[in-house]
Amino acid sequence: MRRRYLALGLLLLAACGRYEDFSLPAPAGEVRPVQWVWEDSGAPVLTRGPAGSFDSVDALNPSIVAVRHQLWNFYSGWDGRQWRTGLATSADGGRSWTRHPNPLLAPDPAAGEGDYISANGATLHHQGAFLHWYQTGNPPQIALTTSPDGLRWTRQGVVLPRGPRGAWDERGVADPYVVAAGGRFYLFHLGQDRARRQRLGLAVSADAGRTWTKLRANPILEIGAPGRFDSLGLGEPAVWNSHGRWWMLYTGRDRAERRKIGLAVSPDGIHWQRSSENALIAGQAPWNSQVVCDPEILPLPDGSLQVWYGGGNAPQPAENLHGQIGLGRLVPR
Repeated sequence: MRRRYLALGLLLLAACGRYEDFSLPAPAGEVRPVQWVWEDSGAPVLTRGPAGSFDSVDALNPSIVAVRHQLWNFYSGWDGRQWRTGLATSADGGRSWTRHPNPLLAPDPAAGEGDYISANGATLHHQGAFLHWYQTGNPPQIALTTSPDGLRWTRQGVVLPRGPRGAWDERGVADPYVVAAGGRFYLFHLGQDRARRQRLGLAVSADAGRTWTKLRANPILEIGAPGRFDSLGLGEPAVWNSHGRWWMLYTGRDRAERRKIGLAVSPDGIHWQRSSENALIAGQAPWNSQVVCDPEILPLPDGSLQVWYGGGNAPQPAENLHGQIGLGRLVPR
């Protein structure tokens, strides 16, 4: 019995060791007032694939890095059975895309990933290699895969597991977004509890995203008030710093499973508040009339941001949205 209690104590200590108090580095520049204005390009820039392809039903979740004079988009495709990760490249700043013919990453049951999803990822190009964190399993966790060239990948396994019983992320962690700042990596992500509430949290890594420590104060952003666009749940964060503060686009869903993108702001990456109770980005065309989600950002030299996003005209919980990828711009005023 004493051995059992000792083992339990060591397990609890190990669990406590996965949590820490921290903050992001102070954003550069003077704190100045700014209003972000949305400009949409209109039509999708990456449509669904042809019948029978891995992205024939939905093409969503853009994850974009600039490498070797082009943009690489590791996006998610749904064929009615599986979510997989595909690749498209662009030489014109992301206005048009050329698909790689085959998916790069598919669920691997032998690796403990099940057969539902290995997609919905975040990508960095770091020290000459591609690092891609992705959602896998059901319930979901976040895994890492690495590549020297963006085409050949080596799985590193789950790096951000679900939380313990009763935790805010007990039933899943998903929607990774990784920021490199001050010599460390910061992973913003969704967490789901046993009440199916989906909120946003944060973890930090000192070894290029292979091991993560969760923020003790998670979650960092709660669901919206009843009747708001984000009253059912939050997800898919995208984070940058500008005008002396940290900013975050995130997807909010309402009770009818319609989705829009909201904006939050923080002095330290930990304490967030909404810029408005209303969404910043909503569907403006028939193809994205019900769903606007999955923001991905690229800061531009003039201080504006390119924003790619997923859009659809069917308000479903996870897939079958008729999803395609659009492009717009956030302009500071």
